[in-house]
Order: sequence, then C-alpha cells, then structure tokens
Amino acid sequence: MPTLLRGRPQRMSDLVRQPRSRRPAQLWLVILDHSASTRRHGALAQAKGVLADWFEQAYRQRVRVAVLQAAGARPEWSFQGQRSGQALQAWLDQLEAGGGTPLLAGLAKAEGWLARRRRQHPGEECQLLLVTDGRLRELEGLAVLNCPIRVLDIELGPLRLGRAAELARRLGAEYRHLEEVPVV
Repeated sequence: MPTLLRGRPQRMSDLVRQPRSRRPAQLWLVILDHSASTRRHGALAQAKGVLADWFEQAYRQRVRVAVLQAAGARPEWSFQGQRSGQALQAWLDQLEAGGGTPLLAGLAKAEGWLARRRRQHPGEECQLLLVTDGRLRELEGLAVLNCPIRVLDIELGPLRLGRAAELARRLGAEYRHLEEVPVV
C-alpha cells in the first residue's frame, strides 16, 4: 500500500518494502531436563505433550525455537534458533529419558549462547521455558538469564520435593506445575 500512495512506480527505487509484521522477532528458548528421574509416573511423556503444543504455537506464530537438552553428562543443543516444524516434532517423538541432570551447566551454557545471539539479532525478544522435575543436588552457582522465564514443574507422584518451585523463585521466574497446564 505505501508504494501505491506515492503514485505509479516507475523504477525499483519507487517500491516501498513493508515487513509482514511490525512486532519484533521472537525466540523461545527451551531447556529440557529429561534425566532418568523424569521417567517416574510418566512425567516426561506428559511434558512432551505440552511441548508439542508449544512448538505448534511457535510454528503458527513464526517464532524461532532453540532447545537445550539437560540430561546425561553435559547439556547439548538440539536446535539453535530454527523455525519450529517437522524436524522439531520428529526429535520430540523420539526423545527418551536417561542419565543425570546437568541443569545448572545448561543454564550457564544458555546464558553464553543467549548473549551471543543478542549481539547477532539485537531486536529479537526471547523467553525461556525451563522444563524440569527440579531433582537437583544443589542450586548454588545458578546462572540467571536476562529474559522472561517460565519454569514448568514436571515432578509427579505422591512424594514431591518441590525443588522446581524453589528454582523458579531463585530465577525470578513464573512457576507452573504440569498438572495446571491444559494439553490440547
């Protein structure tokens, strides 16, 4: 429309490019604890359902997604700022639980990655979703990321330690329990 307001374009420089959306680019960063303890009571299976819905929303809203796995010996990137799509869904379908919980190392790794990402994409808005049962040995040395954070507590079963709520409090994050999140 801005091109036509200037009259009939005569050359390429007369064309006015208008972005589809004026809202800033978005990045959803997921740190996923899928250690052995998340197998209990089907916690990881239910969390995968919530994540599948979340990834579908990201796809519809054209949001980039980064996924850092915190299981085993050390955290590892699965996706680093890609558009959500079939590759992400296929990865989620084959995801299994096992190993330890290098969640603190994962937060530190995400903090460094996010700082680099912000230098490369300065206008991008980021939010972090931390999915964990909170079964950590300690919370000392916790890296706090400079973005809105949501902690999704996936601890299920009759005996709950409530460490994910404490983790959320220390991170200054919004806290939700898996049982409170509707799955479509």
